[in-house]
Amino acid sequence: MRLSGRLIIAGLAVLAGGSLAGCSASPGLAYANGATRAAGPASRAAATSPPPSLLPRAASAPALATEPATTAPHVVVAGAPRGVKAKAGILADATTGQVLWAKSAGTERPIASITKVMTAYLVLQAAGAEGPAGLEKKITIPKAVLNYVWKYGANSAGLVPGNVLTVDALLHALLITSAADAAYTLANAYGPGLPAFIAKMNAAARQLGLTHTYFTSPDGLPYPTETSTYSTPAELLKLGEVAMRSPAFRSIVDERFYSMKKGPGHRSYWWGNSDELIGHYPGAIGIKTGYTDDAGHCLLFEAVRGGRTLIGVVLDSPPTGPASGAQDAARVLNWGFALKQST
Repeated sequence: MRLSGRLIIAGLAVLAGGSLAGCSASPGLAYANGATRAAGPASRAAATSPPPSLLPRAASAPALATEPATTAPHVVVAGAPRGVKAKAGILADATTGQVLWAKSAGTERPIASITKVMTAYLVLQAAGAEGPAGLEKKITIPKAVLNYVWKYGANSAGLVPGNVLTVDALLHALLITSAADAAYTLANAYGPGLPAFIAKMNAAARQLGLTHTYFTSPDGLPYPTETSTYSTPAELLKLGEVAMRSPAFRSIVDERFYSMKKGPGHRSYWWGNSDELIGHYPGAIGIKTGYTDDAGHCLLFEAVRGGRTLIGVVLDSPPTGPASGAQDAARVLNWGFALKQST
């Protein structure tokens, strides 16, 4: 990222003020279909309860609500965040479920690499079912990954065909550096094969009640068309919250970089986090970036400050620079953390 973009994000954070708290252990927010959604492709099946292996952050799931639960602190919403250039977005209190701000929150839009949150979700489900050693399972990088990355001009972690990496290492490549070669490798291993894995992604979306979300790839690459993979801000918020219930997922997306020394079966690797909030916006703890020409800059984010946890999404921030999504997210978070709570 350019230094100017980092300085803008850091400056926005300084303007926000407030104290910095650690990672929240508060119950998470699990959303239902509360947001109004624009007409789109035919609705898909209704949801059932999310699988249990990603539920440590909340034992039960309150519905998405514009008003907080009567037993929780009420955030007094005044005005709206200024200077946000994203075409759509949403911000919510992750503890109470109160929606603080929304802009076209029910409109279907391409979501680029935020898609990889669902890929990680499914891989973690499968790895969890294999027991404690699931994340240490070793996967050989397939030869076909090079052509896949080249064909679509995709972002790559530089994975070398024939190298053998653990599921944990591949998840770091997937989520930290947003690597399509890692998505391809994991999808092929856990489908098995891309078609089967994509079918699992859409089945999981239905199970979670994401009726305006659809996937055609494990990475958000724009095929067969720029808008084939899509969701809404409200539904991405739900997906992000469910994923963040996993301690493994949460720890990965909070890392600034990941390095691995050369070892048996693989070369050395170093990957930096594509989320420009991490390490530059105080309290940011994840979660995933995205960009394509049609999707614009996208960011699903979560931050903790003063004991409060906010989660949000901005979609289609303008291509003024690689940090434009992070800058919009910082403005939204600054505004949200400045809101007062009443008992």
